[in-house]
Amino acid sequence: MARVIGRLTALKVSRAIKHGMYADGGGLYLQVTGTGAKSWIYRYMLRGREREMGLGSLSAVSLADARTKATECRGLRQEGVDPIDVRKKARDQARLDAASTLTFKDAASSYIDAHQAGWRNPKHIWQWGATLTTYANPIIGDLSLHLIDTTLVLKVLEPIWPTKPETASRLRGRIEAVLDWATVRGYRKGDNPARWRGHLSKLLPARSKVRTVKHHTALPYAELPDFMVALRGQGGIAARALEFTILTAARTGEAIGATWDEISVAEKVWVMPGTRMKAGKEHRVPLSNPVLAILNEMKSTGSAGEGFLFHGAKPGKPLSNTAMIAVLRRMGRGDLTVHGFRSSFRDWVAERTKFPGEVAEMALAHAVGNRVEAAYRRSDLFERRRRIMAEWAKFCATPQTVPLNAVARFRDRL
Repeated sequence: MARVIGRLTALKVSRAIKHGMYADGGGLYLQVTGTGAKSWIYRYMLRGREREMGLGSLSAVSLADARTKATECRGLRQEGVDPIDVRKKARDQARLDAASTLTFKDAASSYIDAHQAGWRNPKHIWQWGATLTTYANPIIGDLSLHLIDTTLVLKVLEPIWPTKPETASRLRGRIEAVLDWATVRGYRKGDNPARWRGHLSKLLPARSKVRTVKHHTALPYAELPDFMVALRGQGGIAARALEFTILTAARTGEAIGATWDEISVAEKVWVMPGTRMKAGKEHRVPLSNPVLAILNEMKSTGSAGEGFLFHGAKPGKPLSNTAMIAVLRRMGRGDLTVHGFRSSFRDWVAERTKFPGEVAEMALAHAVGNRVEAAYRRSDLFERRRRIMAEWAKFCATPQTVPLNAVARFRDRL
C-alpha cells in the first residue's frame, strides 16, 4: 500500500489545539505542546536508528514549506545521508563564515572579559592584554581567526624566543588559550597551531635551553647595616615601605598590598591571606620591634585611615610597584632590586646563623620539599621564625664599626 502524504490541511492545522502529534505523511508531523505551541517535526529511520528533526515553528514555517523541507530530508535519507548531520555541517560553516569578521584581537578581548573574574589580581589581567598587544596583535591581531596557522604563530614567537624566553613562553600559552576558546565557541576549526606538545616543541627549542637565569641584584648582607642607616635618612612613605620590606623579608607585592586589618600589634604578627600569597596559602610574619616602630610612624601620618599600611598618592590606593625602586635610585643604588634583599636575608641566615634552612625558607614563604614538609607539616615554626626575624632586625641595625666576626656571635645565642 502506498504511503499517504498530504493528510493535513491549513484548516486542520489551525484547529489543532490538543496536545499531540498530527501526521501529514511521509514522516512529517505537526507537534502541539501542552502550552499550545505548534512546530514541525520530521521523523525517520536511518541505519536502524529512529531520529527526530525539528523543521521550525508554525509561525515561521508554513505547511507548504514544511512539506518542501520534509521532501528534501527524505531525498537525503534515501541516499544514506543523515539530514541532521547535513544541517549541523551547514550551521557550522555558516558560523565559521560569520566569524570571518572576528579578528584575533577581538577574540582575545572577549577571552579576557570572560575569564578575568577568576584571575586574582589586576596586574595579571593587565599582563595578559599587554603581552598580546605588544607582540601578537601587530602580526595577527587584525587577522580572522581561521587564517591563523603555525607559520603566523611562529612569526610572532621566533623574534623573542631566544632573547625573552619567559615572555615568549607565556605569550605562546596565551595565544593557545585564545584559539582554544575560539574553537570551542565555533569560530574556528582544526588543531591549535599554538599548542606546544608534539607541535611547536618540534620547531622551537625548549625554554630551559635558551633561558638565561637572571637573578635579582642583591646587596651583600655585610653591607646591610650601612645601607639601613642611609635608608632611614630618606623621608617619605616609600622609604618606610622599603625598610619594612627588608626587615620582614617580604615580596614587593606583599608589602605594598598590606592592610591594617592584617596586622595585630598586640600579638606582633602580620597575617597575609592566601589570596595575596604566591603559593595561595595563608602566611604569618612575626613583627620585630623595629618593624612595629615603622608601623607606629605610619599611623602618625594617617595611614590607618587609608586601609593600606603604605598608601599611595590617590585615596584608598597603595604605593605603586615602582615606588621602592625609585627610593633605591634616589639613594644612588639603582643597581639593586627590592626583591634582592630577600637573597641578602637568605645568605645571612646560611652564613651567619645556626637556624636550619627550612626555617629561613618558611620565613620567605617558600614551598619546602616533601621530606621537610612531612617533618614540619603540623607547624609553620612560627616561634623559631620570630627569633630569626628579631636577629635579622638586630643585624640590620648593627653599626659597620662592629666586625663581622662579632656579628657571627649571634649564632651562639640561638
